[in-house]
Amino acid sequence: MAKMYYEKDCDLGKLTGKKIAIIGYGSQGHAHAQNLRDSGCDVIVGLRKGGKSWPVAEKDGFTVLTVAEAAQQADIIMILINDERQADMYRVDIAPYLTEGKALAFAHGFNIRYKQIVPPAGVDVFMAAPKGPGHTVRSQYVAGKGVPCLVAVEQDATGKCLDIALAYIAGIGGARAGIMETSMHDETETDLFGEQTVLCGGVVDLMRCGFEVLVEAGYEPENAYFECIHEMKLIVDLINKGGVAAMNFSVSDTAEYGEYVSGPRVIPHEETKARMRAVLSDIQDGTFAGRWIAENKNGRTFFNSKREALAKHPMEIVGQELREQMLWKNNTDLDSASN
Repeated sequence: MAKMYYEKDCDLGKLTGKKIAIIGYGSQGHAHAQNLRDSGCDVIVGLRKGGKSWPVAEKDGFTVLTVAEAAQQADIIMILINDERQADMYRVDIAPYLTEGKALAFAHGFNIRYKQIVPPAGVDVFMAAPKGPGHTVRSQYVAGKGVPCLVAVEQDATGKCLDIALAYIAGIGGARAGIMETSMHDETETDLFGEQTVLCGGVVDLMRCGFEVLVEAGYEPENAYFECIHEMKLIVDLINKGGVAAMNFSVSDTAEYGEYVSGPRVIPHEETKARMRAVLSDIQDGTFAGRWIAENKNGRTFFNSKREALAKHPMEIVGQELREQMLWKNNTDLDSASN
């Protein structure tokens, strides 16, 4: 069973006298920086000169430097920009200043797992990964709560890496909820698998298919949107709070019966698992990582074409029109800042 840590296991004092550089001020960056500062830590922000997040971070009261300047000054460097941008930035702006005894940190293990970033032997390398989006990391902290986190030590050069990592996670509020120990290898592979087969790839295609079947059968697109897309959050919230049993307790017996008789018809168990194993194999052997790295080097033509096609899909257009008519249209509880 995975080892868990809580506030009693974390000593924020381990960060005393250490300067922490948060590289990036987007979804996770703004939350880490603000939470750490509110926990009494010495935080600076490293950004690309002229980037649109620079004045945002300054307005929030941070000392903002170029990435190279921040890396040079910091004892702990947390990289929170997009995976595909990290390796080039690391080589140019961080690696030259990674002197012995410093710590390099990540919120996702992609670049370590696939060796796009290979830190020198004399530095600590750890992962502090909140299991939630940045705005939730911030809002839960402000509410006196926290988002569960993963911790992993990839390289313990100082003999104190785990203590530093736990202190860092306590600083962003994660110890209030719970910290699960893992490895960057396992986090990367399970995270990519979950995103591709269930959370993003699986869920989006399932919703899209349901929407299309109802519309093609002659039902109003708005009804199709509510039944196959809007209500997804309501169902997932119930599962998040109490598992599938809590969802089944809250829905009708008719819905639960439909779950048992029709779920396996839509998603044939063994066939789906076989396809999922193929996805997992691509993640494990580096095929997916290689494709994603190549996609970014070749202008993102496939990625951009898919993004454009999705934006034009009727479920997106109908959804936007419906949201504009509903009371939640002014909801700003979404990440809007960029790295």
